[in-house]
Amino acid sequence: MKLTRKTAIVTGASQGIGLACAERLVREGARVMLVDVRPEGAAAAEALGDAARFFQADVSIKAEVDAMVAATLAAFGHVDILVNNAGVTHAADFLDLAEEDFDRVLRINLKSMFLCSQAVARVMVKRKDTQQRGCIINMSSVNAELTIPNQIPYVVSKGGVNQLTRVTAISLAQHGIRVNAIGPGTILTELAKQAVLGSPEARHTILSRTPLGRCGEPEEIAAIAAFLASDDASYMTGQTLYADGGRMALNYTVPVKE
Repeated sequence: MKLTRKTAIVTGASQGIGLACAERLVREGARVMLVDVRPEGAAAAEALGDAARFFQADVSIKAEVDAMVAATLAAFGHVDILVNNAGVTHAADFLDLAEEDFDRVLRINLKSMFLCSQAVARVMVKRKDTQQRGCIINMSSVNAELTIPNQIPYVVSKGGVNQLTRVTAISLAQHGIRVNAIGPGTILTELAKQAVLGSPEARHTILSRTPLGRCGEPEEIAAIAAFLASDDASYMTGQTLYADGGRMALNYTVPVKE
């Protein structure tokens, strides 16, 4: 187990990629604080046993982020890993997009990562017992580079996540804190099913631009998170790793098995 004696915080952890990350980190020996605005995360944490706890919080609000960090320290004593995964989408054509919806998505998808990273990094830099004091993993998307016309705030927020990853990686390198991101393609989560896989036509469109011919599984993204959190990635910082089935390398469409 690569993460024995490590402590992690995973946001947006009640389902999907966040829950898969929490489960994988526990299997690798870490103790994990699952964080979500939805109370369902409590049952998910309980299912993971003594190595997991749950804290209900809106991580786009600084006071709740500070309380999350305090609760993690009270439960486990320190923080080594932060997985910034909380996120939402909002579909609307550009001319119809409401200001409050644009603000809400950026607040949850981008501002929350700034708040959580800052709060956790302030704790990490106080540690004197290790050269590498911790790591931060941000959940980006292929849509940080690509785009979907009716997902304006989502793609803008993910572009911001990539830049936040780079700038915090450079800023925190002097403190021995690594910061990287994961950019998933279409992963079989409830969020994706609602946003981009809502019909056979939508599924066909997605698969026609995915050379591996399938969508990804949350566990496949969790495996990358476990790698980035481990010493195997000790010389990596400021990077975004794209797990997209070949999508970003594709300049045409591929046949789809119906």
